[in-house]
Amino acid sequence: MATKVATMLQLPYESTDSSSKSSVGHSQTPKKSAIKTSPLKLLDPGRSKLTTVETKRIVSVLDEAIFKVELISLISHITEFLDDLSTILGSELMGTLKEHEEGLKQEDGRGDLVGTEEQIRHLQLHQQAVKSSIRNILRLFQADPLASQAVRDEAYARDLSFEIFIKGLSEFRGFLLEKLLTSPLEEQEKVQFMEEISLRDKKNTETIAALEAELATAIQSRDNEIMKMNAAIRDLKSHLLHLEKSSESHIQRTKQEAEKLQKGELRISQAKCAKIQQDIHQLRAQLNVLIIDNRDSELALRKKKYKVEMEIENWIQKYDADMGEKQTEFEEVDAVYTEEKAQLAELKEKYAVLEQEYSQIKEERKRSQEKKERAERELAIMVRAATHIQAFWKGYLVRSLLKSKRKKKGKGKKSKK
Repeated sequence: MATKVATMLQLPYESTDSSSKSSVGHSQTPKKSAIKTSPLKLLDPGRSKLTTVETKRIVSVLDEAIFKVELISLISHITEFLDDLSTILGSELMGTLKEHEEGLKQEDGRGDLVGTEEQIRHLQLHQQAVKSSIRNILRLFQADPLASQAVRDEAYARDLSFEIFIKGLSEFRGFLLEKLLTSPLEEQEKVQFMEEISLRDKKNTETIAALEAELATAIQSRDNEIMKMNAAIRDLKSHLLHLEKSSESHIQRTKQEAEKLQKGELRISQAKCAKIQQDIHQLRAQLNVLIIDNRDSELALRKKKYKVEMEIENWIQKYDADMGEKQTEFEEVDAVYTEEKAQLAELKEKYAVLEQEYSQIKEERKRSQEKKERAERELAIMVRAATHIQAFWKGYLVRSLLKSKRKKKGKGKKSKK
């Protein structure tokens, strides 16, 4: 039934057996539900601080309004106990508060004025004077944080209506701050989440109603079964009373038969007891004979046991001596092994260093060999280049000599002519 309810309400459910099994492995692997974040965190603001100047100004204006209302609600209390707070308020604040109090007293002392227009004009002037006086008082309080804090500490004297108003402002400030810290996308997600919650709540309500109807049917069927069982119990009780009455006579007859059987069995048992007593005497005589025989064999076994124990003690002493020698030998061999192991470790370290040096030398040789081969290749290239240059130069000299000879021959022929 509980499993069915949990499934229909879309809630996690575990039976008592599964919970006892899961509690054993709880210390080893954490549950996934403990790792997931709570869905209610979607209702929290996405940011913890205001980022824009406009939002900060809105909240600061509201904070200033709450601060002023808190001070205004305590002005009557301050003027009543002005002398007690004179050391904290200061001379300027004291003078302003006294002027405010005198203005209120003068207005109360004038009484009703004749004429509607004059009364309205006087009330307007009085309201402006009170507003101006309260603004001046609030300005002085804002300039003196210690005095304002001292006055706010007198919150116990505040009127209930002011307390309700300030509480409403504080709640409005929290609501406004939450709205300012929430982006439109987060607001949409919250609305969607609340719709899902309401839909789920509606489904759960319908499920609960169905389960309650099912429960009422089950209770009705259980009551019917209980009524049937009560009727069966009444029938059984009447039958039991009838059996008790009929069994009393049966018990009397059974007792008489049992007494007769008991007397016969008593005579038979007396004869059996006499025979058993005779057998006991015979067995005791046999037991005494066996005890004497067993004492002799026990003495012989004790001697044999003592001899075996002495041999065992000798073997143990010999074993201890042999094991002592073996232990000494083992310790010597272990010391030699430890020393050789240390030497082996040292040799391994030296080998590692030598291997590293060898690899470095091998690498350097390889690089020098490559450098030498590169130099030889460059030298061969330069030799071939020099050979080609010399060949070209020799050819050039030969051609230039041949040209000069040809020119000389040509001049000689011209001179002969």
